Amino acid sequence: MNARNTTFLYHPLFTLLGIPGLEFIHFWIAFPFCFMYILVLLGNVTILLIVKNDVSLQDPMHLFLCMLAFTDLTLCTSIMPKMLAIFWFQSRAVYFETCLFQMFLIHSFSAMESGVLVAMAFDRYVAICFPLRHMTTLTHSTIGKIVLIVAVRGVLLVIPFPFLLDRLPFCENNIIAHSYCEHMAVVKLACGDATINTSYGLFVAFLVVGFDVMLIALSYYMILRSVLDLPNKEARLKAFSTCGSHVCAILLFYVPGLFTFLAHRFFHVALYVHILLANSYLMIPPMLNPIIYGVKTQRIRRRVFSVLCRHRA
Repeated sequence: MNARNTTFLYHPLFTLLGIPGLEFIHFWIAFPFCFMYILVLLGNVTILLIVKNDVSLQDPMHLFLCMLAFTDLTLCTSIMPKMLAIFWFQSRAVYFETCLFQMFLIHSFSAMESGVLVAMAFDRYVAICFPLRHMTTLTHSTIGKIVLIVAVRGVLLVIPFPFLLDRLPFCENNIIAHSYCEHMAVVKLACGDATINTSYGLFVAFLVVGFDVMLIALSYYMILRSVLDLPNKEARLKAFSTCGSHVCAILLFYVPGLFTFLAHRFFHVALYVHILLANSYLMIPPMLNPIIYGVKTQRIRRRVFSVLCRHRA
């Protein structure tokens, strides 16, 4: 009997530890995460419903915002139910196939979110640098193609992860020191040669983040050049204001994500600190994005206020 069969005959389940070192306060840690998840659901569903029901908001910026909201909802929902089950009910067991599926959702939708941020940067570039051609350039058909490319890229880049893991033996160690099935946390359990897995993970991370950040930086360089050529200060401030919410979303997504990625591979931090950061990275941007866009985007703010006032009346 080979190692692969032995592994699955005697160890059909993985065990998620949650946040190692903080098990004694798991019950209480769950409450802020549950509150954040409720805010994620309320905020992103509100964005989706408002844009869906208001034809005047179905322009490129708000359609990309809907894509961002959908991606955020999927990301959070892929980890939070199981995480809360671990914290509140000590339900730590997870089937190997379920673990791989969760890992696929997390990493593919993270790649999609990065792609959506690039699309939003391109939208701001066209809107500010070529305002008269904005609506004719970014038609609904073009937006649909961009969304399809972003989704297909996320799926194609991440789908090798579960297949590369499926070929590895896991021997006696089936304990994942994490609160969800993150790629490198699972790879570290393998007792076979995981060089290909590690190398491909690095390749995907640098390809997605490096390429996307480069495109976003290029878009904002062109925007900055165009804005500085505007004739008066008021026009420049208005142009910068339209980019404010998107810049906040970019910083919320890439800065903690980059720190988490580097901490996993290149320098040491306490395990519970790393996992808290990894959990927050997947929860805080989806929670704050609707708030940021609601505050910074006047049309969404007005629509939310009108709905609230109607319900109060």
